Amino acid sequence: MSKPRGFEFWKSALKGARYVVAPMVDQSELAWRLLSRRHGAELCYTPMLHAQVFVRDANYRRENLYNEVCQEDRPLITQFCANNPEVFVQAALLAQDYCDAIDLNLGCPQMIAKRGHYGVFLQDEWDLLEKMIKLADEKLSVPITCKIRVFPEMEKTVKYAKMLEKAGCQLLTIHGRTKDQKGALTGIASWKHIKAVREAVNIPVFANGNIQHLSDVHLCMEETGVQGVMSAEGNLHNPALFEGRSPPVWEMSEEYLEVVQKHPPCSLSYVRAHIFKLWHHTLQIHQDLREELAKAKNVAGIEEVNRQLKLRCQEEMAKDDSEWHQTGLPFPHWICQPYVRPPPKDPNSENGQTAQKTKAVSVKRAHEDTDGPNDSLSKNKQKKKARNPHKNFCPELKPKYIKCEQCGNPKGNKCVFNLCRGCCKRKAFKEVADCPGHGLRFKTRALRQCNSDTGSEQANVKPDNQTDLSTTVLDQHVNHNLALGINLNTSLN
Repeated sequence: MSKPRGFEFWKSALKGARYVVAPMVDQSELAWRLLSRRHGAELCYTPMLHAQVFVRDANYRRENLYNEVCQEDRPLITQFCANNPEVFVQAALLAQDYCDAIDLNLGCPQMIAKRGHYGVFLQDEWDLLEKMIKLADEKLSVPITCKIRVFPEMEKTVKYAKMLEKAGCQLLTIHGRTKDQKGALTGIASWKHIKAVREAVNIPVFANGNIQHLSDVHLCMEETGVQGVMSAEGNLHNPALFEGRSPPVWEMSEEYLEVVQKHPPCSLSYVRAHIFKLWHHTLQIHQDLREELAKAKNVAGIEEVNRQLKLRCQEEMAKDDSEWHQTGLPFPHWICQPYVRPPPKDPNSENGQTAQKTKAVSVKRAHEDTDGPNDSLSKNKQKKKARNPHKNFCPELKPKYIKCEQCGNPKGNKCVFNLCRGCCKRKAFKEVADCPGHGLRFKTRALRQCNSDTGSEQANVKPDNQTDLSTTVLDQHVNHNLALGINLNTSLN
């Protein structure tokens, strides 16, 4: 039986899905997909999976796909990042029985994708992409789909999409932003590019970008003519987006935590990240609970923080005042609503006044941060500075470590042998010695053993001979260690 293609695939296998939850690394796991489906999502993607790791690591396959098999979680598309046709097909063959299609990620713009040479950083390698999609289309029993970003030039974007369609892509998701539109430079997605592609290809098209409310979904479909609309950040801040509702945050967070408990295991880092996103606006106000949430060690701890946030918000509601208007949000902060990134600061402006320069200057932090004001440090280093005010980040001011006499690694500052911990451990074991600097107590333990083994003898020995007896037994331990010929490199580490 031949696999469905194009619009037949969209209508039959995907059941004509219009409302789609995007593939999100560490964020579109089973529990979140099930929550989104309860509130209007008709199609979900797995998080982006690394094809090469998926092929070689059985644990990775089990943790990211095989353990998440659930009849409620369909239709489902599994997404991979890859840059090798054979590896991509091998991974897809291992995954095809657990989903309705395989998606090739050609849209990730992050630095990790640049280093790994995948995602949007393959968009200029058309020969390679054509080979990957053709091979997958030939070998797989399920359709192959692609998620892409646009080029600045509309004509090139259309040509790119038609090449992917010709190679065998059966559904195309278009994120209407370019490779450089990310982070603070995210900006507005171009629906014009998406419309141009939709009119040029003969396969279903999903649109991605600028989706914050259900009204945006309908407007996008009307303006572009696409078959479906995908949401990522809008969905993370409001899982009920496709229902057209903006419920209280605690309603969504409590339901999500309930699903997590019902469908374990779910990584604690995923759960914490979702609660941070849902309570984003409230945590800007109740920052003490933000710290508590970050320190939570288990789901029960996260549930407790969630309960406290709910109580505080309900207390604010009971006051019936309008202090929440001061936040600048369209709704009270305890209502699910999108987070809009602030635009990047104008490097030519100072104190709100635009400078007279005509050319923008890109101001970057120095490669090596100095021990100056906190504003010059990265956020991570500012946190370290807050924990330890005396910490410096200037390489010239950092202490120069004395090397271990045997291996060249930094020696322990209080080591009695002037060695690193590894070398000290070997030496102390061999000689039955102590090193308080490294917390090694071989001599002390040997003496304790001697005293317990020879307790009855010592009771009959004169006090003047006790030292000689201990010394004799110690010598025996030294000789014993030397005679063992133990491979210390393995036995002690």
